[in-house]
Amino acid sequence: MSGYSDAAIWFVILALGVGTFLLRWSFLGAAGRRPVPEWAGRWLRYTAVAVLPALVAPLVIWPPATGGTPDPMRLAAAAATVAAGLVTRSTLWAIIVGGVVLTAGFWLG
Repeated sequence: MSGYSDAAIWFVILALGVGTFLLRWSFLGAAGRRPVPEWAGRWLRYTAVAVLPALVAPLVIWPPATGGTPDPMRLAAAAATVAAGLVTRSTLWAIIVGGVVLTAGFWLG
């Protein structure tokens, strides 16, 4: 166990949720009626492209399931996901292909 009470953990979760909401609201709610500058709009288009790989990369390179050792199946699934994304230009198809390769790798291995 972590040594923290359930109430403390829930307080942190709720505080982070409120903080995240207020941060997003400051852009969308308060400034939502004004047009976004062109340079900011260009940068915001790449937010998902930057955030999603940053969330997934540590799980591919240092997966907790293998004790932090790189796993060939996860690396193959990541490579297939990137390849499918580049070929199809579709996030959905990239996710599907990566999931199929990872599932097939675990099933065959």
